[in-house]
Amino acid sequence: MILLALLSAASPSHGAERFDYQLKPRQIAPDTWFVEGRRESFSKTNGGNIVNVAFIVTDEGVVLFDTGPSRRFGEQLRLAIASVTDKPLVRVFNSHAHPDHFLGNQAFADVPLSALAGTAAQIRQNGDSFATSLYDLTGDWMRGTEVAPPGEVQRAERETIGGHRLRFLAFEGHTGADLVMLDETTGVLFAGDLVFYQRALTTPQTPGLGHWRDELEQLAQLDYRLLLPGHGPLDSERAAIGQMLDYLAWIDATLSRAATLGLTMTEVMALPIDPRFAAISLTRYEFGRSVAHLYPGYEEAAF
Repeated sequence: MILLALLSAASPSHGAERFDYQLKPRQIAPDTWFVEGRRESFSKTNGGNIVNVAFIVTDEGVVLFDTGPSRRFGEQLRLAIASVTDKPLVRVFNSHAHPDHFLGNQAFADVPLSALAGTAAQIRQNGDSFATSLYDLTGDWMRGTEVAPPGEVQRAERETIGGHRLRFLAFEGHTGADLVMLDETTGVLFAGDLVFYQRALTTPQTPGLGHWRDELEQLAQLDYRLLLPGHGPLDSERAAIGQMLDYLAWIDATLSRAATLGLTMTEVMALPIDPRFAAISLTRYEFGRSVAHLYPGYEEAAF
């Protein structure tokens, strides 16, 4: 694998203390801790700390869901976990193959690390280019980061770890391979990026908005008490999936109508945001990106 960001052997002159992600685990359910990322896009200011990660302290040890955007993040996350418990890490999961969710894997090389087969394949194929792009966006926060693909395949099944009954589900709507974990013991749903909440969703690898909406309808049928989205705040009111469904329906209808009218991509990007979504973080920014990702397909379907 390409070793990223080791441009020199020297440490940054402004000191490593600058690269503090300030990770603060918050207990949100029995044995369950949540580390919430910022509702921002990648930048040299936030170092890629825009992602949610979470962990369960079971009787056997710690189960971690996602590892963050860099080696530094993973190392600091490991210290944050150690501030909560002295139990060892026993399992780590990557929800999907976007760089903010798996580039902290290096810090957990001594722990069994699992993902869906499709996620592992995507990381092996695209991991280096994703990481290089993230280095361009966040700079020295990425120093020393290498791509470390998960070594074990996680299947859609149930498994009990340390007294917690975990149900794993395989979806496709966000990237083509999206792992969701439901802790049936506590009712906490670890949704990954299948669900964004109060932060506009990203669409670069979706197999289709209709497909994503169908899977969200399935997700809504699960018996859960709390939902942890991949980005955005904890959802304790079962509101996040409904917001996602409304937002995806609006994007789909907007792009379909625009293609029928023959609007150019530039014209579509300038269309107004539905007032229902104006307060969601990064809506204008992500709408423009979604138009770039998806509109050619809508134009082709229209003509």
